[in-house]
Amino acid sequence: MLRRAAGAAARGLRGPLGRRQRGGGGRWGPGNGIGNREPGNGIGNGAREWAREVPSGGARAPRIYTRTGDGGISSTFTGERRPKDDRVFEALGTTDELSSAIGLAGEFGAEKGHGFVEQLHKVQCMLQDVGSNIATPLSSAREAHLKRTAFSEKPVLELEQWIDSYSEQLPPLRAFILPSGGKSSAALHFSRAVCRRAERCVVPLVQAGEADPNVAKYLNRLSDYLFVLARYAAMKEGKEEKIYIKPEQ
Repeated sequence: MLRRAAGAAARGLRGPLGRRQRGGGGRWGPGNGIGNREPGNGIGNGAREWAREVPSGGARAPRIYTRTGDGGISSTFTGERRPKDDRVFEALGTTDELSSAIGLAGEFGAEKGHGFVEQLHKVQCMLQDVGSNIATPLSSAREAHLKRTAFSEKPVLELEQWIDSYSEQLPPLRAFILPSGGKSSAALHFSRAVCRRAERCVVPLVQAGEADPNVAKYLNRLSDYLFVLARYAAMKEGKEEKIYIKPEQ
C-alpha cells in the first residue's frame, strides 16, 4: 500500500502539459503547484508537499532540493530560465512574504475567535493563484499556460464586498491611524504594508504586459481590505487605535 501510494505521488509530479517535473511541483503552480524545478525560490517549493518518509524498501520520496538554482538562476512556470534577482522572482518572493504575514495575522485572529479568519485563509489561497499568474510571463507563455494561470476580476469584486461590509460597522476616520490596536490589528497592518510592496513589484510586470492587470487590482484592493480589517479587529477586541500626534519641535 505504501509503495503504491509513493508511486502515485511520483506520478503526480508532472507539469501542466503532462511532462514530469524535476523536484516536484511549484509553490505557485495552478492547483497543486506545478511548474518550477527548483524549490526554495518562492515558486518551486511544491516538492516539500511531496516529500514524505518512506519505510525501508519502499519507493524513494522526492528530495526538496535539486541544486539547480545554486548558480543564481531559476525557472518560471513556462520553463524560462531567469536570474533570481529578476523582477518576476522579486514579485513572487514578496507575494510569498505577504501570504506568510497574513498567516501570522490569521493565527492571532484565531486566538481571539474572529470570524474573518476563514476570509484570510481564502486570501492566502488566492495569493497562490496570484503567484501562478506572475510566474507565467506572457512573453514566454503558451495557450495551455495561460488557461491554467488566468486571473479573473471576480476575487477583486469579492474583496470590495468584504470591505464595504466591515466599513459600515466602523467609526469614521478622524485622524491618521498608526499600526496598533492589539496583536491581531497590528499584524493586519503589517500585512497591509507588505501588500503595498507586493503591488509595487507587480505593477512593472503589468505595465510590461507580463502579468494580468487583475493581479495588480487584486493587490491594490487587498491592501484596503487589510486596513479595514485591522480597524475592525481593534474595535472587536476593545483595543485603542493609536493616532498620529505631531511631535513637538
